[in-house]
Amino acid sequence: MATPKSTKTTTSAKTATATKTAKTASVPAARKRLTPRTAKPASREKLLSAEDLAKVFELSRKSTSIELKLTIPATGHRATIKALKLDPVEAQPRQAFFFDTPKLDLFKAGVVVRARRIQGGRGDTVIKLRPVEPEKVDPELLRSASFKVELDLMPGGFVCSASFKGVCTNKEVLDVTAGGMPLSSLFSKGQRAFYEAHAPADITLDSLVTLGPVFLLKSKHQPKDYDRSVTTEMWLYPDGSRILEVSTKCLPEEAFQAAAEFKAYLARCGIALSGAQEPKTGAALEYFSAHPD
Repeated sequence: MATPKSTKTTTSAKTATATKTAKTASVPAARKRLTPRTAKPASREKLLSAEDLAKVFELSRKSTSIELKLTIPATGHRATIKALKLDPVEAQPRQAFFFDTPKLDLFKAGVVVRARRIQGGRGDTVIKLRPVEPEKVDPELLRSASFKVELDLMPGGFVCSASFKGVCTNKEVLDVTAGGMPLSSLFSKGQRAFYEAHAPADITLDSLVTLGPVFLLKSKHQPKDYDRSVTTEMWLYPDGSRILEVSTKCLPEEAFQAAAEFKAYLARCGIALSGAQEPKTGAALEYFSAHPD
């Protein structure tokens, strides 16, 4: 580094440096004030350990299907929608109702009870158990088209669940949530048996309270530069907060290849695999438990 030629030059340099430092220091503060309260700082992509990868491989071999998921930080919602070329007008509106105790005792025991209203008059129900060990599932259930074992993979994590699905009408869901019908009437005999086998003995279906609904928009499209269909769900809460999730599905034997291809597709769209991952179901239950009205 050259030696300053004069005290004047040194003083000027110090003054310029101090001025530049002051200006630079003020930028983050200004940006911080403009950052939405719902935004969370992005973080580096979390990687699974060797032990976790071995577990994923084992679970994928015993699962019915694989779903690759990514939750987008609030600050990236607009850019993600634009990058994926999503048309919100084409998205399908839905309402999801959850049922649990006020303190979420069912969720804490690993059981989820949900009913959905879907555009067009049809609805569906599910009794879900997670996490689950596939080898412990009743073989008879695996023979049912209404039952599946699914492995969810997301950056830095995974969870295996068992779901027993059913069908209903939108009116039936409204009647139940309005108190006109018992909750148990929404579910099939097989679903009720599955619930009784895994829920705490002192928590009956008809004793559960309604949590929700959460309104959501679901869009499914086939990108031109990606071989799998991509599903996008935007969950909208009464307080204005939202969750945006991008996902795709694959067969169990395709898990690792599909994960690499999905990551590459998201990278081409400028979507980073970073930020806190927020499971939709858990977030919805916690929100409505804290906001019962």
